[in-house]
Amino acid sequence: MQRFLTKAYVACTVVFMIFLGTGCGEKAEDPRTNALSGRVAIDGSSTVFPITEAVAEDFQKVHKGIRVTVGISGTGGGFQKFISSETDINDASRPIKESELLRAKERSIEFIELPVAFDGLTVVVNPKNEFVESLTVEELRKIWQPGSTVKKWNDVRPEWPDQPLALYGPGTASGTFDYFTEAINGEAQASRPDFTASEDDNVLVQGIAGDEHALGFFGFAYYVENRSLLKLVAIDGGKGPIAPSNTTINDGTYQPLSRPLFIYVSKAAAERPPVAEFVAFYLQHAPTLVKEVGYVPLPDQVYELALERFKSRRTGSVFSEKAKVGISLGELLGARS
Repeated sequence: MQRFLTKAYVACTVVFMIFLGTGCGEKAEDPRTNALSGRVAIDGSSTVFPITEAVAEDFQKVHKGIRVTVGISGTGGGFQKFISSETDINDASRPIKESELLRAKERSIEFIELPVAFDGLTVVVNPKNEFVESLTVEELRKIWQPGSTVKKWNDVRPEWPDQPLALYGPGTASGTFDYFTEAINGEAQASRPDFTASEDDNVLVQGIAGDEHALGFFGFAYYVENRSLLKLVAIDGGKGPIAPSNTTINDGTYQPLSRPLFIYVSKAAAERPPVAEFVAFYLQHAPTLVKEVGYVPLPDQVYELALERFKSRRTGSVFSEKAKVGISLGELLGARS
């Protein structure tokens, strides 16, 4: 967990085995050093960033001649760079959108879509808040929907204090923002505009930790890493309040805010040995590193199948336009494109 300070439920079906195909290109070695060298450029989701950064740190210890850069532009901002061929890999906290697919097709950008972890979008308040223990999906919608008139805590529940409610959330280029607004408001990007937004979840953590009237949301790992500064809010999706945890995110009981996380790899970039080696390293070490930074790993078999998919350079998305809130990863993979 120290490295992080510095920088849906899965049904693993036979269909997933069919979905994931079957190596990596040959290693290009510097003849002078007999070592792999080059550069891997990554950008995108701040939610996926801790995983990718952890992988990059360990990878560069082994491959000292390869420079891996990991940026945070949000999922949407990252896809813009990815489709413009500015990066080799895009971290994404949601599946690629249809509009992004069309732009990629126009620019002849082929990609390999790889799920890497599970996350549960986590709603938090300031630790000084002694009255909020849980919120229903309907209450979250009342707070966050476009045109919301909620300004104070007692606008949510009359018995709560007549105190201002300060909202914090990811920026509109964030896949976390897209997923939350679809899950809660029924449409991606549908939200009230008057909240403190940032593509950097660390900024949101610090904002909520310093504002006793605050409420916000971000990826589960950021709560885990900063639990002493934040208070977790359980969410009632219709079956009683349930808090996110490794168990509830993995078994699908934390709904509707559990989701898979992805990396998208340029097929052209994957033919470069440094990128191919990095992605293979990513999928081989993800089970350990995902857990280390606070997210929920996929089953080992899923990582093995994802590695086969990468080695076979199987392109396209089975998640786009099928990734409806509350549907399991196994069901999504079963709906073949």
